[in-house]
Parts: sequence; structure tokens; C-alpha cells
Amino acid sequence: MTELFLTFDIGGTSIKYGLIDQQLQLSHQGKCLTEQNKDGFILKQLLKVTASYQAQYPLTGIGVSTAGIVGAAGEIQYAGPTIPGYQGTPIKAALMAQSGLPVVVVNDVDAALLGEQLTGAAKGAASAYCVALGTGIGGAYVENGQLMTGVHATANSIGYMLYDEQTQTNYEQRASTLTLEHQLKPYGISVKDAFSEAKLGHAPYDQMIKTWAEEVATGIAPVLLLFDPEVLLLGGAVSLQGQYLVDLLTDALSPLLPPELIQTKIRVAKLADKAQLYGAVADLCK
Repeated sequence: MTELFLTFDIGGTSIKYGLIDQQLQLSHQGKCLTEQNKDGFILKQLLKVTASYQAQYPLTGIGVSTAGIVGAAGEIQYAGPTIPGYQGTPIKAALMAQSGLPVVVVNDVDAALLGEQLTGAAKGAASAYCVALGTGIGGAYVENGQLMTGVHATANSIGYMLYDEQTQTNYEQRASTLTLEHQLKPYGISVKDAFSEAKLGHAPYDQMIKTWAEEVATGIAPVLLLFDPEVLLLGGAVSLQGQYLVDLLTDALSPLLPPELIQTKIRVAKLADKAQLYGAVADLCK
């Protein structure tokens, strides 16, 4: 029997979706806004898209990657203010009831890592940790094919680590890409363009990017010491900086770790904004 999965990626502002087949080919993609989840818009849209695709294609399962903490029953256990009224949304139960198909719901950072392990930069790795750098900072850990999410599904919430009493900030408030964006705002330059300038050694961007990387490294160092993963992946749009970003962070990590102790390979994510779409159906593909 040919397997064909419908996959969703729910972010703070948009919902992406498409079909993934047995050969891991992604096709028939679409996208819509979340409309700030007004009147439960997100769940209604998932059901609408599912009905449309199921009427056209022989679906065998549905995968959903979503922002927020996902509970054991596939519901939104916790959601931040970026998606109003999202907490408690019974995604898995609603989709199963309508479609009659197996449904998997997974947190978006977890999904990104699962996608990279399925067909990306962590493929073949026995263990992998993903640090997603964006509006905030999220973490995800897979060991021997198993997501390690903790008893209450809140493990790897690394953005809340390293609280500094003097500045009253946590790790993600100092090291997220959004923070770097705010620091660059007075200069009228984007993060992407600042990296381009830094690569050419142009001040002040070279030092600003270096200082930001040093802040990012303060959170990566304890992850490496605690988990010792085979691969550590850098995710988020900033991962498009490739080897330059890897080299920056490798240099920044050097004074924070005992020499030659850590053997983890640091890589950038390979699938970019498609990782969550693949990761949402990773368990269905097994």
C-alpha cells in the first residue's frame, strides 16, 4: 500500500501544509495565515484543509508540527501570547474524529529535529540536539530514535535558562536572533546583511555578531556537557549562515569547555523551513 501523509506546520503567524509520500517527496504545498487564531481559526483551518485533501488524495496519516507545548493526548498543553486562545486546542482528537486516520502532533522544535534526522543534517546520528534560534530559543533532543521531552513535556525549554539577576534577563532574551535584530535596529541593517558585513570584517558588525555568538555559546556549552550528543544542530533562519556560523560558535565555545573533551559535531540545519513539515510525519514514516 502506498503511503501518503498530509503534513502541517503551525507557527505564530502562518500555517504551512503539503503532502509527503514514501519517497519523502514534498508536494502540493499551501500556506495561510493563522488570523491570530480568532474564534478558533487554526483548528477550523486544519479541519478544512484535511477535508479538502482527503477528498482528492488517498491519505494514510496526518502529522502536525505546532508552536507551543503538546500534551500526551495531542492537545496544546501550553501556548504563549503569540497565538491567543490556542491553549487547550484538541488537535489530535479533532483531526482523528473527522478523518478516521492516525494523527501525530509534535512541538515545532521537536519536529524540526525529527525532520533533520529523517532526511537532513542529523540523518544517521544516534543522538542529536537541536538549538533553534529565532524569536526565542528552543531545544529538542533525540536519542536512539526517541524524543526526550520529559515527564511534563517541558524538557529542553533552554530559552529560560541562565537567568541573570543583574539584567533580569534569561538566555533567549540575550541570545535570540530577535535580540540581535533589536541591537542592529539603530544601524538600519538586517541580521542577514549584518552577517554579510561581518564576513568582510566591517565594523561595527563584525564585533556585534561575535558578541552575539559568544552569548549563544553560553547556552550551548551546558547542553554539550549534559547531553553529549553525536550531533548538535543549529536551526532557525540564521542557520542559513552555514559554516561561518558554525565557526563563530566553535570559537566562542572554546573558552567555555575543557580542551578536547567535547567531540560533538556542530552543524547547521539542512532543511530550512521544510524541516517541521518532514518532522511532523517522521513517526508515521517508521
